[in-house]
Amino acid sequence: MSKKPMISHHVASGVARLRHVFVRDLEVMATLGIHEHEKTTPQRIIVNIDLSVKEGANPLTDDIGNVVSYEIVVKKVEAIVAQGHVNLVETLAELIAAACLKDKRVMAARVRIEKPEIIPNARSVGVEIERVR
Repeated sequence: MSKKPMISHHVASGVARLRHVFVRDLEVMATLGIHEHEKTTPQRIIVNIDLSVKEGANPLTDDIGNVVSYEIVVKKVEAIVAQGHVNLVETLAELIAAACLKDKRVMAARVRIEKPEIIPNARSVGVEIERVR
């Protein structure tokens, strides 16, 4: 009969160090693009965000003030889009990433923006960026 190996190191402390807060497939109407019709007619875009969030040394408490709220992230996206036309998908992604990184707990922001229905034989086109503090 074989002996089970002993774990000699500490596996988990129960203290959060890094957490991912995400928003998946957020649909927003935006005036986005370089073509004349894109400058005046809102089109559907899909936004995905993944934030790497550094948590404090103390165990997490059940209080919304202690975390990065995905609801606030969504409101930031909506506010940026509401400011008006942006030529490039890349620019919009940068604006969203910068807004997310204003929260000092966010160590990295990955933002993906898709424009569906632009290329007839493609489900979507777009860009994904990652910005690290």
